[in-house]
Amino acid sequence: MIAAHLPALQIAIPLIAAPICLLLRRESLAWAWATFISWVVFALAWMMLEKTLTGGAFNYELGGWEAPWGIEYQVDAVNAFILLIVAAIGAIVMPYARASVNREIPEHKRGLFYTAYLLCLTGLLGITITGDAFNVFVFLEVSSLSSYALIAMGRDPKALTAAFQYLIMGTIGATFILIGIGLMYQMTGTLNMADLAKRLPAVEDSRPVLAAFAFFIVGVCLKLALFPLHLWLPNAYAYAPSVVTAFLAATATKVSVYVLYRFVFTIFGQSFSFDVIPLESILLVLSLAGIFAASTVAIFQTNVKRLLAYSSVAQIGYIMLGVALVTVAGLTASILHIFNHAIMKGALFLCMGAVYYQIGSVKIEDMNGIGKKMPFTMFAFVIAGLGLIGVPLTVGFISKWYLITAVLERGWWPVGLLILASSLIAVVYVWRVAEVAYFKPVPDGAPEVEEAPSTMLIPTWILIGASVYFGLDTGLTVEVAQRAAAGLIGGGG
Repeated sequence: MIAAHLPALQIAIPLIAAPICLLLRRESLAWAWATFISWVVFALAWMMLEKTLTGGAFNYELGGWEAPWGIEYQVDAVNAFILLIVAAIGAIVMPYARASVNREIPEHKRGLFYTAYLLCLTGLLGITITGDAFNVFVFLEVSSLSSYALIAMGRDPKALTAAFQYLIMGTIGATFILIGIGLMYQMTGTLNMADLAKRLPAVEDSRPVLAAFAFFIVGVCLKLALFPLHLWLPNAYAYAPSVVTAFLAATATKVSVYVLYRFVFTIFGQSFSFDVIPLESILLVLSLAGIFAASTVAIFQTNVKRLLAYSSVAQIGYIMLGVALVTVAGLTASILHIFNHAIMKGALFLCMGAVYYQIGSVKIEDMNGIGKKMPFTMFAFVIAGLGLIGVPLTVGFISKWYLITAVLERGWWPVGLLILASSLIAVVYVWRVAEVAYFKPVPDGAPEVEEAPSTMLIPTWILIGASVYFGLDTGLTVEVAQRAAAGLIGGGG
């Protein structure tokens, strides 16, 4: 019975559970409830991925209304994989959240925090699973509005400014997306994604469809923080509460990339997106520019969370570079890096959350000798940092290996050399943190610092363990990524 309604339950459970957090008077109960729901959602996502891998793609018609008249949820290898990433990160960060939230968020806001978190989780899952174009916008707004609230809860006064900046930029992006969807509806009379894919080719030469594509791509690229549309991201990640930064960095931009996959390859179609529109060249230039510009800026940051935020912009460049290749191999590398980067960056931000918990700062200048005081936390940071660089035995190496292989298959060897060169820049900004943590003496008179609580270390090391495990055993991730890429390039997903 449950198996037949998995797609609906994936959305309904966190959506219904969210307001209950406000009704639970004790903060500990709200946390326990949100944690329980997160793990239920993770279990549902895992079940859907297994169902997809064994039985292929499947649809779910809400209320029994047949598509395209009713709203349809579509689950295939692509979005089942993204659903699993979002749900897994959500399940892992919630045990971590108890100590972190108690330290960084005022008591009277904690119930609201867990409510906003579950709404954000609902929105991200809804964007990924829906087969209705307008519902993409609806769930996008659910996740965005809750994200603004989550970021604004940070103790730093700059958090409110960062949330407002994100609000402005996010609203512009959402408006562009809505205009694009509206124009597509005007020309086809449908909002169902499968139906749109059938009807758009007949009108693809019209100006409204060209305008729809332009509006939609710009809006989505703003949401996924593709250079130079990334300006909202550094402040949002730097000043948000630590657990919020870890969750959003590992999930939100990845879901936006999925939306781009879905519309570019499935709805508009590969031939229109890359033959009629020179999207390949645009993405190639912006991806490479983002990789080098953001990585270079990261070197000069004094706030480690801000440093990692610019690193995320660079990593988005790698993901979009895979899309620009327009091959199964390139798209495999792109999808693979979504998973791998979520693990690495989630772990890195959790490490910084633990540091902030103990010393009240994530500035490099305040972290002298902290590797000796917090050995487990900083060792985890180093391992995840090696993943960002692309050192063998880490997931980052797997991503870059597949990306370079795909680039060489296209004959773009100069781009392959640029990818290798960009890894050297990552060495610099990761080394800046490691050097201070391990090779700078602890200042005289510095307060005593202990290791982070086990409730924060265990989730962090789960991600670190995953980083190493999936760097050694790539069977599951590569298989799913290849199947998803083949489906997208084939036009179906």
